[in-house]
Amino acid sequence: MREVVLVYLDRSGGLQKFVHDCKKYNDSKQSYAVYRFIISINPSDIAELDATLGNYILHNPLQAAQIFQSVCFIAIKTLSLIEQLQTEAQISILLKPTHLPPLPSYVLSLSAYPFNYTSQRFYMSEGIVIAMGTVTKYTQGARFLCTEETCPFSEGSFRCIRVHCPGATESATVRTDFVCSLCSSPLQEDMKFRVLGDKQIVEMIDAKILNALKGYSNEKSHFRIQAFTLFLR
Repeated sequence: MREVVLVYLDRSGGLQKFVHDCKKYNDSKQSYAVYRFIISINPSDIAELDATLGNYILHNPLQAAQIFQSVCFIAIKTLSLIEQLQTEAQISILLKPTHLPPLPSYVLSLSAYPFNYTSQRFYMSEGIVIAMGTVTKYTQGARFLCTEETCPFSEGSFRCIRVHCPGATESATVRTDFVCSLCSSPLQEDMKFRVLGDKQIVEMIDAKILNALKGYSNEKSHFRIQAFTLFLR
């Protein structure tokens, strides 16, 4: 699958964009614990190259991102794109599909029952934004050091880092009760390596509300439409 990923990135122009993004990181004077890359993917094109990888991206995007992460790490080390990078875990890959298959199973509808949306895969959702919060900061990544001076993880390594994953809360990335995996001593965050991003909370409501506003009626005498919350990061 790694070979297919490399071929696709080369053919789609994603590799050139990745190199350009790496150059911006390498030229920056800021220190980073995590290097975040957004990679646009066309599921149809990938499925034509390798059906297994295409299916993997559509239904297991978090695991598929790890394959892209491995390829990107090898590319950075081979081409010496980011001198400061030490470990593969420092790379955060966000796969951004250009579209999804036009099939009902890929549509997220909170008006349908039962709600069988237990898999962490891509869905399309259409609705009306009824409220928007202010843009605030959240932690994309952070480095922690062991408080025990004799521990190897107390030095300036990137062995203890936390990276935000889709669906995770802020406390999953930054907390005060993390312990060292080597000596079980408390970990302390190295604040100068914290990586911040923007997030916004949006309230949406199903597009079917338009039918009610138009005076549309059907056999159902009563119905309820409830808003749902989205976190845009």
